[in-house]
Amino acid sequence: MKINHRMMSGAIWLGVSLAAGAAVADDGRSACSGLPSQAALQNALDGAVGLAGNGGLGFNMWGTIVAIDGTVCAVAFSGQKYTDQWLASRVISAQKANTANGLSLGEGSNIPGGSFKNGLALSTANLYSAVQPGGSLYGLQHSNPVDATIAYEGSALAYGTAYDPLVGQRVGGINVFGGGLVLLKSGSIRVGGVGVSGDTSCTDHMVAWRVRRTLNLDHFGPTGSAVGGVSGDASRPDNIIFDITPTANGGELNPVGTLSKSASGFGHPTCLNNPDPSTLPPVQHP
Repeated sequence: MKINHRMMSGAIWLGVSLAAGAAVADDGRSACSGLPSQAALQNALDGAVGLAGNGGLGFNMWGTIVAIDGTVCAVAFSGQKYTDQWLASRVISAQKANTANGLSLGEGSNIPGGSFKNGLALSTANLYSAVQPGGSLYGLQHSNPVDATIAYEGSALAYGTAYDPLVGQRVGGINVFGGGLVLLKSGSIRVGGVGVSGDTSCTDHMVAWRVRRTLNLDHFGPTGSAVGGVSGDASRPDNIIFDITPTANGGELNPVGTLSKSASGFGHPTCLNNPDPSTLPPVQHP
């Protein structure tokens, strides 16, 4: 029932476009060669949403895949129709995918030295504390803004289908809370990013992690020469970190971000019905 509705929406939009004499633009879709199809993303998202271990609100989700150059390759939603999940989360999911891809490096990146010679995977969840005032990446969240002319164009009937207007476009954006992960194929080669949005940011991360696993794009490489991360867990290098010390009044941050501290510098606040990220499946270390 859900899939038929999604297909019908996409078919209606495509028919309207063709009737108006418009062609589906090839734009940047060649960058998506070898990445999962919209149907594969749909299947992975459907299988990851609503699991008890995800915590959060139990809401439906949007998911987006981008290629290594930031081109949007696929968009999907888990509800029966595009209005069954937060509409704002469609663009946020693309923003998260763009961030994780754009701020991660895989094997073969020709890194000259340092602690991450084989690459570094940063999830959007890893960025929260670092971008607070006084943090090492303060201001990052204001860089690379979403291209609003691309983000909101086209018919809403096509949202989340194979004909989503975002597909083939580079919408950009930087997001600094949970839900975005880099995609690494066999050989630890970075091929893009996946973003998920529609629930608490902690739950978004949990769902994105499961989506990546289902898509078989979590190949971090052999232990000892794997793509690294900041989580402190070699089995889950880019996992969300809950290490923010709350203030005496129970809050986590005052308006200028000076009252609390992440022990690692890459911590994320806890969320409603907070999940346990240690229960997520380990990444692949072939």
